[in-house]
Amino acid sequence: MTPLQNRTLQIIERFKQEYPDAVCSLDYVDALQLLISTRLAAQCTDARVNLVTPTLFEKYPDAQAFANAEVADVEEIIKSCGLYKTKARDLIATGKMLVEDFGGVVPDNMEDLLKLPGIGRKTANLVLGDVFGKPAVVCDTHCIRLTNLMGLTVGKDPYKCEMQLRELLPPEESNDFCHRTVLHGRAVCKARNPQCKICCVRDLCDYGCQNNA
Repeated sequence: MTPLQNRTLQIIERFKQEYPDAVCSLDYVDALQLLISTRLAAQCTDARVNLVTPTLFEKYPDAQAFANAEVADVEEIIKSCGLYKTKARDLIATGKMLVEDFGGVVPDNMEDLLKLPGIGRKTANLVLGDVFGKPAVVCDTHCIRLTNLMGLTVGKDPYKCEMQLRELLPPEESNDFCHRTVLHGRAVCKARNPQCKICCVRDLCDYGCQNNA
């Protein structure tokens, strides 16, 4: 085990103690709802998405319903999420592809998930980890920023950060770790003003050590 891997394990344990409930902040009951919600969350807060999706999922409860939807109707429901025209088109196109290519079921592998309109690795990893219980590394802005500060990753490219973290995180811990970086980023390690003095991993973090030197 490398020193960096060992430090990563210590960070994982600290985060477990600090944030025992590593849960997604999006409300969903199945793979389709998480897929749709994550697409809506692009450049939008999870809280806003959670206000919109009850109405959306009541009207469109499955892939077939999305496939048959009118763009203008979907746009009206999701308008407050921003980029609603593009998102509405993607949701309907996703419904059609799920029906035509996957029997109306959200696929459980990265290759097929990435074929869906508007779906990138972040969303695919979230669905794979949270719904299907597979090892996943969700590199959102919180995860990238925090792991850069801690010295676990280098650079802002989501794919490169994901690959770096896959070398450090035990597969069974990876998904929960990413959820905990979001929780920590919101509560303590805030983008504009990291609260290093109250951080549970400050002595294991490159930025924290420099900031408290």
